[in-house]
Amino acid sequence: MEEHKVIADDGRVLWAAESGRDEPGRTGPGRGEPLVLCHGGPGLWDVFGGLAELLADRVRVIRWDQRGGGRSEREGPYTMARTVADLDAVRLHFGLDRMALLGHSWGAEVALHYALEHPDRVSSLVYVSGTGLGHEWHEEHRRNRAERLADVGGVVDPGDEPGVPIGRDAAVRLWTADFADPSTARWSAEELATPWFGVNEEANAALIAESRSRDEAELVARCRGLTVPTLIVDGAADVRPRWAVDSLAEALPDVARVVLPGAGHVPWVESPGSFGWAVLAHLAR
Repeated sequence: MEEHKVIADDGRVLWAAESGRDEPGRTGPGRGEPLVLCHGGPGLWDVFGGLAELLADRVRVIRWDQRGGGRSEREGPYTMARTVADLDAVRLHFGLDRMALLGHSWGAEVALHYALEHPDRVSSLVYVSGTGLGHEWHEEHRRNRAERLADVGGVVDPGDEPGVPIGRDAAVRLWTADFADPSTARWSAEELATPWFGVNEEANAALIAESRSRDEAELVARCRGLTVPTLIVDGAADVRPRWAVDSLAEALPDVARVVLPGAGHVPWVESPGSFGWAVLAHLAR
């Protein structure tokens, strides 16, 4: 893995890294498909180390920390338009005319909005554990999460109001709900929180508020015109209801959907073989 400093168009510094078939100093076949990974949050950081290892023999993988999170500069503004512009700065830094995008959770929303803004710059889209175009899923998510937390150790759900500070211990307890297997959930959540960079509460609150203000009907209409080949990947045991993604799946003209049984919100951790196969098959189209 080679780390990079990406300079956004407003001068802010973003952390990025690349690995895989075209990694500097490696020998082997020619340039692989450039796949850029967009992490969840908002206000978090890249947790794709294991996924990059899973794909790197076949794909050139580029990872980055979104503005305000992880190793990137903590300076706003925190808006979707700014995040899309930052992602384009990553594209330009690595010299990509087009790129495949994989977004996870909040990052799936980022990747989708980038594709809507710049469809000519996206060769394919992988939408992993996203929450769709509407907002009605939140209450069911809270109920499902509270039940899962009780199952994995009697953890009391602290709620999810944006802007509420959360430390590492609380995050680990909360993130155990994102895994289907209670026997390994705590360990998997610890892995996500290591290293710990701290949640950017300002970015989290601002971006969630903006997301909740968007009109679903308008997004559906825009998605109907998006011809970028898209793969939607769901973990069947995700506490976020998967029906929330139905309107997106129905709107996109070129879409496939894979549901991985026994996987939760982070499917490459709990079902790595099936997840990797699905992504690589999609990229090979």
